Amino acid sequence: MEDLTSSRPYFIRAVYQWITDNGLTPYILVDVGVDYTDVPREYVKDGRIILNVAPTAVRDLLLGNEAISFSARFAGVARPIYAPIQSVLAVYARENGKGIFFEQMGDLEPPPEQPEPPPLGPKSTSKKPALKVVK
Repeated sequence: MEDLTSSRPYFIRAVYQWITDNGLTPYILVDVGVDYTDVPREYVKDGRIILNVAPTAVRDLLLGNEAISFSARFAGVARPIYAPIQSVLAVYARENGKGIFFEQMGDLEPPPEQPEPPPLGPKSTSKKPALKVVK
């Protein structure tokens, strides 16, 4: 199971669809410091950019396993956008902020395996309990 693909693109697609199915506006938060990220730098703030990825706001949207790409207009000029999946920090609805937010570096790792917990209840080395009738 070491060769599993990242779950991040699947979560992104699922949350994107959930947002659009509910008539809300999907936004993505992108870390522009990730290699190969191509966004209009003049709209970057604190190393991040928020992009409206609603079907009415973009053209040729591709939510792939390696990257998100599309064309969008900024100040009336069409610009190509390319965001590697690792650069996507969040997908959320503009109207209520609901969505999914990722750790900055990589996917969340599952907790390490824990040893089997001991069985519940008292341990007794004596005989089974017995009931007596008391008169």
